[in-house]
Amino acid sequence: MSSGFSHFDDSGNAIMVDVSDKPETRREAVAEALVRCKAETLGLIREGGVKKGDVLSVARLAGIMGAK
Repeated sequence: MSSGFSHFDDSGNAIMVDVSDKPETRREAVAEALVRCKAETLGLIREGGVKKGDVLSVARLAGIMGAK
């Protein structure tokens, strides 16, 4: 599954992208969340059954982008 996005591999998993050619900048990211949902919703997320896509991969990508 090639999504055309550089931050996902062919399986749709979030990956780090080589940014070694970019100029250095100082950045700091801190995040914390409390997510409440129904057990049914959590099951769909864990099983990858959400119609809009892979919720956990998007969350991982957001963390990677935030850290960059």
